[in-house]
Amino acid sequence: MSGRIREHASTIVVSALSSLFAVTLILFTGILTAAIDPAVIEGSGMFRLVLIMVAAIFILIALYVGAIVTANTFSTIIAGRTRTIALLRLIGATSARVRARVAGEGLVMGLLGAVLGFGIAEALCAAAVAWGPELGWLPAGRDYPLFDPLTLIAVAIVALTTWAAAWSGSRRVGRVSPIAATGAAVELPAERSRRRPARTVWAMILLIIGAALLAIGIALGLVTPLALFIAFFGGLFSFTGIALGAHLIMPPLLRLSGRALGSGPSGRLAAANAVRFPERSARSTIGLVIGVTLVTMFAVALASYETMTLQAFENDPSLREELAGTLAVTTAVFTGLVGFSAVIAAVGLVNTLSLSVLQRTRELGLLRALGFTGAQVRRMVLAESAQMTLTALVFGLVLGVFYGWTAAVTLLGSQSGMMAPTIPWPIIGGVAVFGIALALIAAAAPARRAIRVSPVAALAAQ
Repeated sequence: MSGRIREHASTIVVSALSSLFAVTLILFTGILTAAIDPAVIEGSGMFRLVLIMVAAIFILIALYVGAIVTANTFSTIIAGRTRTIALLRLIGATSARVRARVAGEGLVMGLLGAVLGFGIAEALCAAAVAWGPELGWLPAGRDYPLFDPLTLIAVAIVALTTWAAAWSGSRRVGRVSPIAATGAAVELPAERSRRRPARTVWAMILLIIGAALLAIGIALGLVTPLALFIAFFGGLFSFTGIALGAHLIMPPLLRLSGRALGSGPSGRLAAANAVRFPERSARSTIGLVIGVTLVTMFAVALASYETMTLQAFENDPSLREELAGTLAVTTAVFTGLVGFSAVIAAVGLVNTLSLSVLQRTRELGLLRALGFTGAQVRRMVLAESAQMTLTALVFGLVLGVFYGWTAAVTLLGSQSGMMAPTIPWPIIGGVAVFGIALALIAAAAPARRAIRVSPVAALAAQ
């Protein structure tokens, strides 16, 4: 039982974070609406509608990232349960039945996490309403709502999204044959991973469509701000293509980052592991790539938008100063909201690496039997975490700068023309520091677990 809880810890945490984010945004939308003086803003229903639309965008982003992290987690779990699934198939269980059982686990864990997130969000909002007037954050004497029917819908959506992601992540069940009962954790090797024509073709199609729409959006952005919608779909298609083709894109990038981290035995083994099992390395990194891309994209888009807007009001210093303050606050708020999705992605990286170490008991035992010391095994696990984090950071930063610049140009290109992207270096630096800390945190527990592996017991493990 403890093993199952450990496997699903990431699922519970991710669904709890997604639910916490969604419920908090919905409740604070109602609280902010109640805090507005009707004499200042008439018809606050429209204001609430706008807030809900903005909140919905960020909720969808969090659900999207959470779904990918959950699907990758269940793919890793399935790889580690190959022997158990094969034994079930051997005694007559169908792949559909086993897959439904795995998806059912996802639904239960997702619902558990969603309810937990709901409770925490309610407590946070209750504390804000109780202490807000005293601290001067909220006007006193208002009736602030602490419940909204939309929150129950959000909880249900989080649970159903987790179930759908678990179903998607368990698609490998059908490929587990009864003969695999003689093995242990099984990952697709590089040759078989590359021989997935349907997935590769779809990835190429989405990338081509996305690139074409992005190019059209940038060109039309010099004429009309409506080009932003074209660029939005271009970014959506192109990034989905990158996610689908991650098993081909990420290993070469991981190989390069592995070489940059050193050429010792531990570093070489860590770099080889990334290429030897492309799907495992892609699952570990693509979620973090999404998080870094989102944070960077919004930061660059808002910074470029601020630069273009302020240039348009150079002749009005007072208005320009007022706009600068407003845009700075907006940038901080939006970056913080998107940063929540990066935290969800980081949870996925930590859990995937932990599960990977748990499922490689025999491999680690063999290394110890061949003479690897505990320190060398620890360095190998740390090098794997570092190269995955470094790759995700660099790749995500490049994508985020490009997507952010595209958003700003398509929105304001008709007024300001083609401009170079404005890079918010403090935020980029914060992302880099976050990545370094994440690499150390992600490797800490797996490294301790790895050096405790007894060579004799590990080689006897199945």
